Amino acid sequence: MAMESANRPSPPGPLGQRKAEKIDRLAELAATPPDERGGSVVQESFRRLRRSPMAIVGGAIIAVFVILAIIGPYIAPYHPIATIAIDQVRPGVIPGPSAEHWFGVDQLGRDVYSRILVGARHSLLVGVVATLIGFTAGAIIGGVAGAAYGLGGRVGRAIDSVLMRFMDMLLALPTLLLAASMAAILRPSLQAVMIAVGVAVVPIFARLLRGSMIAQAQRDYVLAAQALGVRRRKIVMAHVFPNSLAPVIVQATLTLAVAIIDAAALSFLGLGNPDTAVPEWGVMLAQAQGQIFTRPTLAVYPAVAIIIVALGFTLLGEAMREALDPKLRR
Repeated sequence: MAMESANRPSPPGPLGQRKAEKIDRLAELAATPPDERGGSVVQESFRRLRRSPMAIVGGAIIAVFVILAIIGPYIAPYHPIATIAIDQVRPGVIPGPSAEHWFGVDQLGRDVYSRILVGARHSLLVGVVATLIGFTAGAIIGGVAGAAYGLGGRVGRAIDSVLMRFMDMLLALPTLLLAASMAAILRPSLQAVMIAVGVAVVPIFARLLRGSMIAQAQRDYVLAAQALGVRRRKIVMAHVFPNSLAPVIVQATLTLAVAIIDAAALSFLGLGNPDTAVPEWGVMLAQAQGQIFTRPTLAVYPAVAIIIVALGFTLLGEAMREALDPKLRR
């Protein structure tokens, strides 16, 4: 393990190198042996996860967010784009919270509470789709690189080197900058935001899965299978690859938080849905900037929603990482 780590070429630049080293450390979670009590890794990890206050809080936040995203349009007291209180809005005066409008209305007389509820669905959709894009593409690239490295040979090592050097170049770029560049190239739309954020996280999943597969290749069951004469290709595809997915799934939970924040940032910059009437938390933040001195709470509500949801996914992801890491067990 140490010899192979030393033989890996360093990614270009200090920023890419730090990211790559962090991902490689996460990949070592896949080489974790079963708990001494005799249970499987999954069973023991799930048992520790159920006892983690961090996982409980994160899971509760995510559950509330998902439920509201599903039923939000049906329980919203008003239509999110209906200007129901336009007669109450005057220059320099925007009504605040009231019994009819819990969060008040915006500069166009639309109910803010209804727009927050409906906007949760769009934020969840963007985060999930973007993460699935990054996970799928990253799993393909990382799986090919890890399999090529595990199968050995000059051609396999060359394929692994080419793929990983390309991923390292992408890792050297800040995720939000890469996503903004992709969204600017594509036509501004909700689909463009999903693709841009998904492409930006592909190198994280690719390098993590590749490192996890290399770590799994050092396990005793691989050596035993080789001693029994099992073909290396079958070992890689039937055993090494499936057993390497655990840290990648954990990373997907953490990436959901990043995807929601990045999607809101792209919408804030005007690279998201061109129809600003459609409620989306990033768009609501952008529209509130012009009313920041008249009614600052118009920016507070979507910002707090983004922070709480991102916190929920981060807490659950960190709890899952600790549950899979024997070094962090209490």
